[in-house]
Amino acid sequence: MVHQKPDQKATRSGTGHRPAVTEADGRPEAEEARPIAPTAGGPLDLGLLRTFLAVHRGRSLTTAARMLGISQPTVTAQVRTLEQQLGRQLFERLPRGVAPTTVADELAGQIAGPLDALAEVADRGRTGLEAPPEPVHLGGPAEMVSARALPALAPLADRGVLLRVTHGLAEDLLDGLHNGRFDLVLSAVRPRGRSLVSVPLMDEEFVLVSSPVWARRIGPVDCDDPGPLRGVPLVAYAEDLPILRRYWRHVFRTRLAARPAFVVPDLRGVLAAVTAGAGITVLPRYLCETELASGALVPLLTPDDPPINTGFLVERAGAPSRAPVTAVREQLLTAARSW
Repeated sequence: MVHQKPDQKATRSGTGHRPAVTEADGRPEAEEARPIAPTAGGPLDLGLLRTFLAVHRGRSLTTAARMLGISQPTVTAQVRTLEQQLGRQLFERLPRGVAPTTVADELAGQIAGPLDALAEVADRGRTGLEAPPEPVHLGGPAEMVSARALPALAPLADRGVLLRVTHGLAEDLLDGLHNGRFDLVLSAVRPRGRSLVSVPLMDEEFVLVSSPVWARRIGPVDCDDPGPLRGVPLVAYAEDLPILRRYWRHVFRTRLAARPAFVVPDLRGVLAAVTAGAGITVLPRYLCETELASGALVPLLTPDDPPINTGFLVERAGAPSRAPVTAVREQLLTAARSW
């Protein structure tokens, strides 16, 4: 560990551990270049590395002991143990404090960043310490988050708000919210029970669409007769056609029994496929309004009572208030007034 200058020139030990001082002037002998790794092949103890880093930064056993809240003999023993595990000298004792060897400098460079990051997490909430800002964890459908939420939340980045987004199905996201994984969830399903509270955020109107080529091939479609659509390739979000089946049931008052031509588990992919001529599908109007306006997609039907689905903004009841979460919530609610 920390070694006194020897009275005589030291020699290599049979174990391969290089003595601390071998030059007459007390300077450490130059180390051979080799990876810093335990000689026994086992993992290094994080506690030993934390103590080593404190000594390296403080250049003193006493200072490190004070920083870590342990005794100086404990610091000495831990650094000696680490040196034995590595088979390398880490520090040389000076009249005042210690001096790191080049091996110690290399090791400190390898571990300082990860240990500091762990310390930030471990020290979070300790009295007198300012906790680093925590991200807001937002869950929601990929399409709604991408087309609606993220453009609305973009200005918050300049205000220092950190955001982490997870896509998924409503049931999974609501379970994650209940268990504390998320702060807020955009959900097409209203949660049950009292542990989660929700507010309506937006209404999705669903539209039956195709490319202009398919629209001409299909011809006029009437709410009383989906016959012209029979045999047309269907592009769906899932194998069981959840959105298409709902549209058929609501508009045509009949059950849809068909096998999709394409299944794409992202409505943006469904949109791309249908725009390119793959067939027909049902999409939320907000997701395809640009293509409808340009003529790249054509609505095959305009019912008086189209299917509507309400999206909700959900959070845990009684969750501790955090300014970044409040900022995200208010930004979404404000933007939703124009959706």
